[in-house]
Amino acid sequence: MQITFFSKYSISKLSLLVYFVMTIQSSIGQIHPVTKESSIIFTIHNFGFKVTGSFEAPQGDIRFNPDSLSSSYFRVTIKAASVNTDNNTRDEHLREEDYFDVKNYPQISFVSGSIQTAGNKGDFTASGRLTIKNKTRDIQLPFTAVKSAEGYLFTGSFKMNRRDFGVGGGSTLSNELTVDIKVLAR
Repeated sequence: MQITFFSKYSISKLSLLVYFVMTIQSSIGQIHPVTKESSIIFTIHNFGFKVTGSFEAPQGDIRFNPDSLSSSYFRVTIKAASVNTDNNTRDEHLREEDYFDVKNYPQISFVSGSIQTAGNKGDFTASGRLTIKNKTRDIQLPFTAVKSAEGYLFTGSFKMNRRDFGVGGGSTLSNELTVDIKVLAR
C-alpha cells in the first residue's frame, strides 16, 4: 500500500480553499472604468469665453477599498485623440503638436501614489502623477467614492495649469482649467 502525503479528500479541501481565496481576492481586487457611464470633462476660458470639452472615459485598473487605502490605487489612461469640444475644426487643432500632439503622445495617464481620507465619510484625496505629452507632474485629486452594486462611483474635480504640460503654447487660452471626473468602475 502506497502512502501519499495528501489524500484525495485533503486535495479536494485544498482545491476548494484555493478557489474561495481566489474568488474573494477577485471580488475585492481590480475594477475597471465602465466606458458608457464615465466621463472626463474639462472647462477652460478662451478670449474670456467658457469652453467645455471632454475625453473618452479612462481605461485601466483601479483597486479601491476604503478600509485598506494603503493597497488602493488608480492606474488609468485616456486617449488624447478622444478630445471633443463639439467643434471638429477646434478638435483637430487640439490634436496637433502645439496642443496634445496625439501622434507622438497618444495617451494621458494618471497613477496614484497614495490615497487618504479627507473630511467627510466617502471623501478621499488621491496623490499621484499626471502625465501629458511626456511631462509628469504631481497632483492632488480630491474625490468622493460611493459604493454601487458591483463597484464604485468616483466623482472629483481638480484644477491644473495647461502650461505645466506644454499644452497650447502661447495661445489665447487661460492657463488654468478645471477637470471634472465621473467614473463608474466595476
